[in-house]
Amino acid sequence: MRFIDGFSIGLSAIRANKLRSLLTMLGIVIGVAAVLAMIAIGDGAKEIVRQDVQKLGGANQFRLFRSASKWKGNKWVRNRSNEYLEYGDVLAIWEACPSVSAVTPRIGNWIGVLIQAAGGAEARAGWNGVDATYQTAMDWDVKEGRFISDEDEEHATKVCVLGDEVATTLFGDKSPLGQEIKIARHSDYTIKNRKWLKRSMRRFTVVGTMMPRGRSLRFGWSLDNLVFIPLSTVQERFTGSRRLQEIIVYAHTVDDVPKAIEEVKAVLRRRHRNQDDFVQIINMRAGIAQLGKISQVIKIALGSIAGFSLLVGGIGIMNMMLVAVNERTREIGLRRALGAKRRDILLQFLMEAVVLCSVGGALGVLLGILAGEGMALLAVKIVKIVPEWPAVLSTAWILIPVSFSAVIGLSFGLYPAIKAASLAPIEALRSD
Repeated sequence: MRFIDGFSIGLSAIRANKLRSLLTMLGIVIGVAAVLAMIAIGDGAKEIVRQDVQKLGGANQFRLFRSASKWKGNKWVRNRSNEYLEYGDVLAIWEACPSVSAVTPRIGNWIGVLIQAAGGAEARAGWNGVDATYQTAMDWDVKEGRFISDEDEEHATKVCVLGDEVATTLFGDKSPLGQEIKIARHSDYTIKNRKWLKRSMRRFTVVGTMMPRGRSLRFGWSLDNLVFIPLSTVQERFTGSRRLQEIIVYAHTVDDVPKAIEEVKAVLRRRHRNQDDFVQIINMRAGIAQLGKISQVIKIALGSIAGFSLLVGGIGIMNMMLVAVNERTREIGLRRALGAKRRDILLQFLMEAVVLCSVGGALGVLLGILAGEGMALLAVKIVKIVPEWPAVLSTAWILIPVSFSAVIGLSFGLYPAIKAASLAPIEALRSD
């Protein structure tokens, strides 16, 4: 019997008993659909995290900052070190670390800072003191004008670059280039006296605006609601100190991050009296790796659930095929009497089981895709921190359950097929 003939006979058997076939396939359909829907949501969450990491500069970065406490002896203790990050550390890391592709310093006040335009419009935003390397390291395009330059950093110029949200709040649809704004040193959360807050404000000229970037899920603030100022200007007019709040280091690749961290630690020990524990390191790569492990565990758990569901579906397939063998005993005898061989009967019933499971798997894929999209829409309403939750399904995850369904059909259809093939023609023709 040719494969196409067996496939055609299998479809004919399903059409002849539509309701029974559908009920038999239900276990396969539900199992495949449930797994695909969960995978779509889970991989969608991974995509959201990946996009968030890209907003912050990519997974090949890690951040150095001096915190008020440090981990020592299995507990957090106060950081009493007299060492602080400085701009010289930035230059030393860039010169001495071959695994590093970029280094950029930052001093930030992230939210709640009063910013005023000349026309009286106000915004509550944050400011970041950065240098010219920040834009290229973050791979962040300028929307209008320019970003902070080396000359701005060298001369501590009173210029700034606006995030898209700040620019819209202060100037609407008008171009802010060349306009003057005032920026407070501190946020409303730390300074409650508005009069003192206004006296602390400094004047800056807008030289550029940035393309929209979005909100950071990890840290909670919007990158579009930031104003960028030359680092030296912030140190001179805001902090009054040469200390840095943070240094962002970019490795050439994600795999180079561990090596780059060791190189950076060696530089810090050399420059800071053999100390490197006065800083903490936030490693984006480690966070993503941890997420990957969690995702793998979830997929294994879901795969196990799917396996049980498909097992139940396979038992249903076997039950139906055994019933079909009993119902079609005369048909089997007639086919044998007309010259059909045992392997023809075996292949016929085996193909019916495979087709039944494959069709169930295909229906499960369609239902799983629809369920995944529906759950993604529901997730956006429940988890309101993201405007969109993608339902991600790779081709492999679509092919795997269909293939596995076919294997289930082969496994659980084999016994009924062997039973049908072993019937003697004369005995089969005598049956009612």
